[in-house]
Amino acid sequence: MNLLSIKDLHVYLGESHVLQGISFDVAEGGVTALLGRNGVGKTTTLRALLGLVDRRGTIEFAGDAIQRVPTHKIVRRGVGYVPEDRDVFAGLTVDENLRLAERDAEPQYALVYDLFPELRERGKQAAGTLSGGQQQMLAIGRALLNDNRVLLVDEPTKGLSPLLVTEVALVLERVSELTTVLLVEQNLGVVQRVARDAVVLDTGRVVHIGPAKELLDDRPMIHRMLGVG
Repeated sequence: MNLLSIKDLHVYLGESHVLQGISFDVAEGGVTALLGRNGVGKTTTLRALLGLVDRRGTIEFAGDAIQRVPTHKIVRRGVGYVPEDRDVFAGLTVDENLRLAERDAEPQYALVYDLFPELRERGKQAAGTLSGGQQQMLAIGRALLNDNRVLLVDEPTKGLSPLLVTEVALVLERVSELTTVLLVEQNLGVVQRVARDAVVLDTGRVVHIGPAKELLDDRPMIHRMLGVG
């Protein structure tokens, strides 16, 4: 069953036609990886799903069209977002950042602290003084506080040490057992570890859809589509 269906989605940013009629589905459960070289429209796709940029086309979430629904109502329907730049409130403590993210009557603090015990330990510390890895934990933790049906996760391992990359991959594996994840990620080792399906963008268009393993096992295809391998 598809949880998200995107059909003929267009986004213009200024004079640039960033998304040029992309269409793909995200099956319920597990991780779908959204891949592509830098600048092909991956982050714009996530922002378009949330209504953070003007878009044209059809977006269905759990069977309902949401392309005309405002962002705050999309979030309340159960769409969580972990942005690429983390966007923690630097001047607030870890505890305050988490409290601001509460949406449900019973936030899932036990889950967040089980995945990220360091967030409990650093609850009184200003988020701006955390390391990059700790800020990423906080950004993911905020999204996990609420009972989201899908998480849109943008480059969670960007700029992290290999040890922290492994830790984030482990978290994504656990999260994917609880909810659906649409993941933008450049680290193909992480993609190989966590993703079931893969969608590849190139210059604002979808150029490949299929099982992630099938794509990652085809080195010539990876080189042609992603410029690596």
